[in-house]
Order: sequence, then C-alpha cells, then structure tokens
Amino acid sequence: MSFLFPPPPQASLSVRGRPERLPVHRIYCVGRNYDEHVKEMGGVVGRDPPFFFTKPADALVTDGRFPYPSSSHDVHHEIELVVALGPDLKPFAYGVGLDMTRRDLQAEAKKLARPWDTAKGFDHSAPISPLVLAEESGHPQSGAITLDVNGIRRQTGDLSQMIWSVEETIVALGALFALKPGDLIFTGTPSGVGAVKAGDVLLGHIDGVGDLGVTVVPSA
Repeated sequence: MSFLFPPPPQASLSVRGRPERLPVHRIYCVGRNYDEHVKEMGGVVGRDPPFFFTKPADALVTDGRFPYPSSSHDVHHEIELVVALGPDLKPFAYGVGLDMTRRDLQAEAKKLARPWDTAKGFDHSAPISPLVLAEESGHPQSGAITLDVNGIRRQTGDLSQMIWSVEETIVALGALFALKPGDLIFTGTPSGVGAVKAGDVLLGHIDGVGDLGVTVVPSA
C-alpha cells in the first residue's frame, strides 16, 4: 500500500517488563463515574446509564510533560484508572491516567449544548503511565486512587467507589461502538478536581497499578 505522504506513527504504550509495546486504537472516557465527583460538578447522584466522550490516540503523553494548552485559562486535572483491551476485548492491562480538561471551554460548551471535543480532546490531554499486564496486577476492583499536586493531596478515592464497574463499562461501550484490541478506557475520576498552572508537579497513584508523574510546562 502506498500513501500520498507518510502516515502518522502508530500510537503505542510501553508495558512493564515487556519489550513489545501495546498499539493504541481509540481512547474512550467515562463521564461522572464517582458519586462525590458528580456532586462537585453539580450533578444529581444516581445510576443513570453511563455516558462517554473520546480523545484522539495521539493525545497520549508518555514523557511526563504536559504543555499548558492555548485558548484556555482554567485547565483541570482528573486522575483515572485506565483499562487497555486485549485481543479478546477483555481487560488486558491497566495504567494510571490523567484526563486533562479545559474546564472553561467545557463550561461554555455545556451552556451552549455543544460537544466537549475542544475541552477534552485537545493535544496532550491524556498523560498516562506505562501499563501493567492484568496477569501481573490482577483486575483491581478496590484500592486507593490519589493525586498530589506539588506535594499536596488534591484527589483521593477508592476504585470500589466507581458507579459503573470496568466490566459494566465495557458492556455499555460495546453496545455503542465496535470495540477493538488496543482500545483504552479512562474510567472516571474521584472528587477533588482542580486547576493546574505551569510549574506544577502532579503525582498520581493507584494501588496495585502504579504511579504517574507529570510536570506542567508552558506552551511552546
């Protein structure tokens, strides 16, 4: 097969203890999957059907540097468990991710009943740790999920507090999309989301999965 110009490189992630990398297909994100986060965002707690949004695969950040995006003055952190689907479309590996959000653009989109793409799917909006295979980590259903900013705890929760489990989320997604091996699912964030600024150092942790360190740097 020939192309008119070179295609972009395949998005991929490193896997702890393995020389091979995991090829990334799509990135799906679950909205409002922890009760306390629903409350802080002004929502009504309940078990409504889950809703989803997406990020492009090339929004992944693996070098620990998050460039503060242009066209926004209120960018928030959201720490999340990330699930990578394997060839059988079941959880294959897990990681620690950040769903970075242009909160001011999201608020404007909500007010105008417009899509969230500019708020959620911008460049560098998905920092992520190396993955750990499920055969090593097991399938975490409980355990602390935390985020510190400049050494101060901002977010804390437990994976057991998810409104929709990983398995339920995969079923719901599969009813809407043709899931593929290499799809990533950001599974929602606990309460405590907040703004970041250039120079901030973020350290995320999920018990049994790993750590993610990210520094916010000025835009180029």
